[in-house]
Amino acid sequence: MAVRGSFVSPVANADYPSALDTGSGGFLGYLYSGLNGYSIVITTLLLLVAYDQFTYLWNKGSIVGPAWKMPFIGPFLSSVNPKMDEYIAKWASGDLSCVSVFHKFVVMASSRDMARKVFNSPAFVKPCVVDVAQKLLRPTNWVFLDGRAHVDYRKGLNGLFTRQALETYLPGQEEVYEKYFAKFVEISQVENNGKPVPFMPLFRELMCSVSCRTFVGHYMSDAAVKKIADDYYKITAALELVNFPFIIPYTRTWYGKKASDMVLNEFSICAAKSKARMKAGGDVTCIMDGWVKSMLESEKYREKVAKGVKVDDSEKPATLLRIFSDFEISMTVFTFLFASQDATSSACTWLFQLMADRPEILDRVREENLAVRNGDKHQEFSMNILENMPYTRAVVKETLRYRPPVIMVPYVAKKSFPITDSYTAPKGSMVIPTVWPALHDPEVYPEPEVFDPERWITGDAEKAVKNWLVFGTGPHYCLGQTYAQNNLMAMIGKASMHLDWKHHVTPLSEEIKVFATLFPMDDCPLVFSKRD
Repeated sequence: MAVRGSFVSPVANADYPSALDTGSGGFLGYLYSGLNGYSIVITTLLLLVAYDQFTYLWNKGSIVGPAWKMPFIGPFLSSVNPKMDEYIAKWASGDLSCVSVFHKFVVMASSRDMARKVFNSPAFVKPCVVDVAQKLLRPTNWVFLDGRAHVDYRKGLNGLFTRQALETYLPGQEEVYEKYFAKFVEISQVENNGKPVPFMPLFRELMCSVSCRTFVGHYMSDAAVKKIADDYYKITAALELVNFPFIIPYTRTWYGKKASDMVLNEFSICAAKSKARMKAGGDVTCIMDGWVKSMLESEKYREKVAKGVKVDDSEKPATLLRIFSDFEISMTVFTFLFASQDATSSACTWLFQLMADRPEILDRVREENLAVRNGDKHQEFSMNILENMPYTRAVVKETLRYRPPVIMVPYVAKKSFPITDSYTAPKGSMVIPTVWPALHDPEVYPEPEVFDPERWITGDAEKAVKNWLVFGTGPHYCLGQTYAQNNLMAMIGKASMHLDWKHHVTPLSEEIKVFATLFPMDDCPLVFSKRD
């Protein structure tokens, strides 16, 4: 049989149609003709998923974190209802760990030293809260200032938290406590016939009322205070760490924005009233008064200097302030409420529960409060009284250690941040120091899961200043830390003398609910009665 000695491909033969001949467009035309909207969407989606995974793994580097990220949203769904045991497990997984939620890459600094490094690195990080925070607190709010601008602004606020200033606020705080303690008894004995009811919501209202009285005095009506207390829950929900990064109607961020607008408007009205009263020579009764008075004194000093009047150095204000607008004052006071409301509500709730469950500790608090008043339980608060109650102070500090009201403080990396020799947090990432591990370190606080105020008196707890991160450290430490502790001491001390209360213990009483801060899972069911 004859065999052809040559073979020519049909493709090269003009008599055969070419497999690559797809019309005038050639091969590219063929590809283009095969595309449709569906395939473009799928291809784009796959490319975005690949990019999202690659970016996460690149940012993760060598630190602890999930091996892969759920496309785009990360652990958002599980973070909507955060669990304390999951947080603790995450912190225990490594000094540095990470997650990625939506477009945010998050680095958690869990150990004491890592947390302190973040707190003390203003050149690399600044406080950021969450994406919607600027929309609620406003972009020009002082808490978003950085560097020298932030330092200078704080100087103008420091005078509002001196010992003399704190003494000025005490009568207003005591007035609020007397009102609400009577209300607690009525709710328990009259409205509920001695049956236990969850008091956490009432404690939130109490702390909001105390804060508003301290911040704006009597310029705000009781109805407005109640409205803020009721609606502040919406602001808290909108500012949770894991949330939608934009405001959508009828979502938590939308309701939070409406509530924050209401609060800012109320504080602006108070600022106008304070200015009028301070110009008329009124006495300082609240933080807003003290700040406005300092502004007016600075203005008066400048006017004298401008007119060529010789002014003695003793008349020069410690910090020269400009006259802030009503809304600027409102924004600043709002940050005080933002910093205090959830934290003090948490501490208040745990204090009442812990004291009810440990009557021997409550007895010692009561004895000390009566002794420092020479047996007169009706003697009013004073700084001298508060400064001479070491055991009550120890109880408050142990509560703040045992159940810290702020467990994480979000920062953002302004530039690449070399946290360790082997890991650099990328610019734009969230870097979050947590205080829980430092406050529950068994080497510093023996048996850290035991509530033991005595460790602050006869133990070494007071020496562990590097672990005491309840109020942060570094340039953004909490301005009101002394005020907050004195406030809690005054509250539980007065309650110990005037009230009895019992805790209805449930299986959830020691379980921790995470809602911006920490609360008992069962919202602390109590029964109050008046103490003879």
